[in-house]
Amino acid sequence: MCALGSYRADLVETYWRWEQDPALLVGYGRQGPESLEARTEGMVHQLRGDNIRFTVYDLTSGSPVPSGVTTLLPDHAVRTAEYVIMLAPEARGHGLGTRATRLTLDYAFHITNLRMVWLKVLAPNTAGVRAYQKAGFRTAGTLREAGYWLGQVCDEIIMDALAKDWDGSSVVVPLLPE
Repeated sequence: MCALGSYRADLVETYWRWEQDPALLVGYGRQGPESLEARTEGMVHQLRGDNIRFTVYDLTSGSPVPSGVTTLLPDHAVRTAEYVIMLAPEARGHGLGTRATRLTLDYAFHITNLRMVWLKVLAPNTAGVRAYQKAGFRTAGTLREAGYWLGQVCDEIIMDALAKDWDGSSVVVPLLPE
């Protein structure tokens, strides 16, 4: 079980720690370490930006534990957004990413009224591809040799989810009066 909450300045050190994880850096992460001071400065800009960011909370222990971040980078002119997720190392492999992605799509389609959300994932990241498929994304295309995975050139998969195809259960819709 999981929930989304606000992106929080008081968690900057936690976010920074997750961002230093080598498994996260293998795909799209920075190629070098970032200082906590630089990350703190970047947080100020993120909190003022137009992107939609959530802290992911794992609720399996009973109390909310910050476990990741999801982000929508909207293009308001065409009502679409790019999707990005980052999970803490200890939160991976338990289905939390799929659940957080479904909640973010629910928000994107029912609150923000986006018509499409898309993402890029490196082809060797099979666990990520499976999680995105379970959450409702479909493969839209491939950018051949567009990325690197463990020092090797690899394809990048483009996936999308359309509001008109959304069949996921919603936590938003039941809250609305009939």
